[in-house]
Amino acid sequence: MKKIILSAVLMFTTLMSAQEYKLIWEENFNDPTVNAKLWNIEENAKGGGNAEFQYYKAQNVSIEKHPSGESCLVLSALKGNYKCRPATSGRVNTEGKLSVKYGKIDIRVQIPKTVNGLWPAFWMLGDDFAKAVWPKCGEIDIIEMGNAKGIENNVQEYYYNGACHWGENFNDGKYPNLAMSATSDYSLQGGFHLFTIIWTPDAIQMFLDQDKYPAVKPYFVLTINGADVPDSPRRYFNKPFHFVANLAVGGFFTGLPSPSKKALFVSSRNKNFKKITALPQDGSPVKMYIDYIRVYQNGTPGEEFQIK
Repeated sequence: MKKIILSAVLMFTTLMSAQEYKLIWEENFNDPTVNAKLWNIEENAKGGGNAEFQYYKAQNVSIEKHPSGESCLVLSALKGNYKCRPATSGRVNTEGKLSVKYGKIDIRVQIPKTVNGLWPAFWMLGDDFAKAVWPKCGEIDIIEMGNAKGIENNVQEYYYNGACHWGENFNDGKYPNLAMSATSDYSLQGGFHLFTIIWTPDAIQMFLDQDKYPAVKPYFVLTINGADVPDSPRRYFNKPFHFVANLAVGGFFTGLPSPSKKALFVSSRNKNFKKITALPQDGSPVKMYIDYIRVYQNGTPGEEFQIK
């Protein structure tokens, strides 16, 4: 049954790719500073409840020239005590400023060497995030790296995943979700790669380096055209979403979470933080470069794109 469903989805992908997508918006990060009309730069230590170590600072978000010449949004992570946290990093979002529903979205990004302990991600949250308690808003993770399984199998540079999370409530961590992991034949860290999501009323699909390999199969597929009932994906992924990008330090995803006790939570001497080998001891930054984001649409009924 699973093979039949996947085949149907892949056939649908082929039909959709034959339709003409038109570029409706792009962010190339060519301004000297981050565009405050589009992006919120976060200042907090929340980390989404993922037991991360870093404090997100505005100073860790910048526009810089990549060594190859592209102007990029840069999120920097580095060691250094700040507000009782042993590391700082950057996180941005477009909540309340830009949202999209359906279409093809390309993100060209250079993921840093995660080694052990870094968790770079580009993802989306339902635009009702402020009103709906997570995961009711829905979450689409287009690319994440640094997973504990990659560390365990020594394939940190190749192991990546896409995921979706949803549900009426957290339910002690038993909310519905789907994560699909893959191991690339080539390193995805230290150079630019293209991650693509094709999102329709019927399915969410994600692709790696589709610009180089047009026939590549999706690394993530979720059908969203089922019944509109609680805990069915249809209820959570047929509405506008906004963008989020961050470079986390530690966390459950990496297998190196910060301790739950506050006295240890703020200490740079705890055993898990010592295992985070991705951050240089001298405090120099590790950088995640985002070259561009492009949104395409093709007239599918229900498409939306809004700059507020």
